[in-house]
Amino acid sequence: MPAASPCILTINGGSSSIKFALFEAGGALRRILEGGIERIGLPDAAFRVTGLDQADDVLRTVAAPDHTVAVGALMDWIEERRAGDALTAVGHRLVHGGPKYSEPQRITAEMIEDLRRLSPFDPEHLPEEIQLTEAFHRRFPDLPQVACFDTAFHHDLPRVARMLPIPRRFEAQGVRRYGFHGLSYAFLMGELARLAGTEAAQARVILAHLGNGASLAAVRGGKSMDTSMSFTPTAGVPMSTRSGDLDPGLVWYLARTEGFDAKRFNEMVNFQSGLLGVSETSSDMRDLLDCETQDVRAAEAIALFCYQVKKWIGAFAAALGGLDTLVFAGGIGENAPMVRARICEGLGFLGINLDEKRNMANGGLISIDAAPVAVRVIRTDEELMIARLVCRALGLGMTRERRNSDHATK
Repeated sequence: MPAASPCILTINGGSSSIKFALFEAGGALRRILEGGIERIGLPDAAFRVTGLDQADDVLRTVAAPDHTVAVGALMDWIEERRAGDALTAVGHRLVHGGPKYSEPQRITAEMIEDLRRLSPFDPEHLPEEIQLTEAFHRRFPDLPQVACFDTAFHHDLPRVARMLPIPRRFEAQGVRRYGFHGLSYAFLMGELARLAGTEAAQARVILAHLGNGASLAAVRGGKSMDTSMSFTPTAGVPMSTRSGDLDPGLVWYLARTEGFDAKRFNEMVNFQSGLLGVSETSSDMRDLLDCETQDVRAAEAIALFCYQVKKWIGAFAAALGGLDTLVFAGGIGENAPMVRARICEGLGFLGINLDEKRNMANGGLISIDAAPVAVRVIRTDEELMIARLVCRALGLGMTRERRNSDHATK
């Protein structure tokens, strides 16, 4: 690992994993390695690194009972390679910024206290993300750390889109639609402008980030007009283990018939539902596609996912007053042509018409040339977006990016 050039480390913490990437920032942003620590909390947690130099590649098991210990393994690895002195900053993806935080900014003690108070907004992510920032501060107390908020892209939603139809007093407590996947959406809009031009990016766009977590956003004039996730990331379309939208009356019904309390209901809708709950076999779309012809439960899980995404596309086209571009991204959106085809089937009335060969080849533009709506597949890159935001927050002058290297290790 080069240690002479200043570097930016990006940290993307999940509920059971930590993804990271290291970018060289010597006048340009160049990804020099990426990796992750997976299965945190389990005995077989794995530490993985892939670099431009094969000598930097690592795959080994680590003791990672929690996020603090897990990130310690990463920091040890950084120091072993004498890269600690080369770090210019660390950028953290923070899932929730609440009503106060939207711009990327340097992490302070005051911000950490604010985020602790905000933890009830996102108890599945924020506590672990705070632990990661504190662990870095203990090891590298003088190293600037920057918070990049996943809710930021949707911060200025139109009031009618962000309001929730519950008693008004809760709005004063910050209860509103926030939306998530904002780092991905910001990156996708930048890529859309680069690939199709500023006019296309300023028109009526629907972004579909479809992965383990899945959401859609309606964008006009480059700004978020609406999004499927709401106060929490559980809302919207069905996901790998999240339910998406449900009848609220189900809470009371299950409390009476199954003895559910709030905690048990939360566990069900976040970890036992979605593709996993309907299929009863897997939360992974690839597994379900492989066995759908033999297992009706898998087929129904896929059908439900595609149907719900299709409905949100129709709803957002109505909210935007039409549609000019549809973008698929995320693990499913980028790599599952059959899912894209089923979502788009029957949407010809909106101007969506896929080219079968382009779609099956995972091409960048998968609609027919004459279609009124351009349908694109764009590979998202939250880590690169974090690195860009760190540069912006700290005033680091990145004059250009080595685009041919952005995905060198992907």
